[in-house]
Amino acid sequence: MITPETPKKALIAGALGVTGRALLEHLDNDPFWSVTALSRRAPDFVTGAQFISVDLSDPADCREKLSGQKDITHVFFTAYSPRPDVADEIAPNVAMVANLLDALEPVAKDLQHVQLMHGAKWYGTFLGAYRTPAREDNPRPPVTHFYHAQQDWLEERQAGKPWTWSAMRPHGVWGFSTGSAMNLLTGIACYAAISKAEGRPLAWPGNAGFYDRLYQLIDADLLARAMAWVATTPGAANNAFNITNGDLFRWHHVWPRIAEFFEMEVAEPDPIHISAVMGEKGPVWDRMVVEHGLAPYRLDQVVNWAYLDMALGNDRDQVSSITRIARTGWTELWDTETTITRQLHRLRERRIIP
Repeated sequence: MITPETPKKALIAGALGVTGRALLEHLDNDPFWSVTALSRRAPDFVTGAQFISVDLSDPADCREKLSGQKDITHVFFTAYSPRPDVADEIAPNVAMVANLLDALEPVAKDLQHVQLMHGAKWYGTFLGAYRTPAREDNPRPPVTHFYHAQQDWLEERQAGKPWTWSAMRPHGVWGFSTGSAMNLLTGIACYAAISKAEGRPLAWPGNAGFYDRLYQLIDADLLARAMAWVATTPGAANNAFNITNGDLFRWHHVWPRIAEFFEMEVAEPDPIHISAVMGEKGPVWDRMVVEHGLAPYRLDQVVNWAYLDMALGNDRDQVSSITRIARTGWTELWDTETTITRQLHRLRERRIIP
C-alpha cells in the first residue's frame, strides 16, 4: 500500500505551466518524492528535479529521451498544445499522452499511476450555459473537447494494467508561471500593475455581468497538494475529480482586495477587449521592468491576454461540486477571499510585478 513515506518518483509533463510548476515545487519539498520534469524550456528557478527537453508530439523523441526513466512511479500530465479550434486540439493533445506512455510503459516497470490535468471545459463552459453545480457524472456537452478524448483514451489504455489513472478538473487556477497558455493570476496582476503605472484606478476589464456572478478558484499550491493526494490514495483510483478551494465568491468581493494589494482605488467595471488593449502595453511594461528592477521578462512572456478575455468574458455562474473528492477523503479547504493575495505576494517577491 502506498503511504506518504513510500519513496516515489514523479514524471511531470508540462512542468513549467501553472499546475506543473506548482506540483514540481510541492514535490521538491517532500523528501519521499523525486522528480523528472519534462519541458521544452529550462527552469528559471532552483529545483532538485531532473529536467528533460522532449517533444511530446514526436514518438521517436519520446522513446529516445525517456528510455532511461525506469524508476518512474507516477505520471502527472499537465502539458497542453493549444490550437485555434476546439476540434483541432483533440488529435495533438491525445497524441502527446499516447507518445509519452508508449515510450514510458515498456521501461517503467513499477508505474503505479497516471494523472491528467483537465478543467471545467469538460462541462462545456466554452459553449455558454451549462448545468451548475457541475458534477463529474453529468452528461457530456454536445461538443467534444480534448479532455473527453484524453480520458477515454487513458481509460482504455489502463484496462487490465496494474497502474491506475485519475483526472483533475479544477476551475480557475490562481498561481504563477511564465510562458503558460492559461494563467489567470499573472494576467490580472499585470493588468493591475500597468493600470497603476498609467495612473488609472483598478477597473474590472471583463464582462460586466460576470463581475457579480458566482465563481470558484483554486490556489495552485492547494491544487498541487490535491494532485499528489489523489495520485497516492487508493480510494481515488480510476476516477475524475472536481477540485476548488472549496468555497464560492463573486469578483466584486475580491476585486477590492486586489486593489488594496496594489494600493489602488476601485473603479466601476470598464469592459474592454483585453487582448487588444493590453497587447499594446509591451513598451509600458519594459519601462516598468527598468524602473522597478523587475525580472527581465517581456510582457508576452508572462501574460496570455487572450486567455484573460476568455476567462473573464462570460456572464454566467461557474460552479463545480467537490462532493466526490470530499467523500473520497479530501478535507483541505481554503477561503478564497482571505487568500486571494497569497500568490500576488509571491509574484512581488520574485520581482515579476512591482
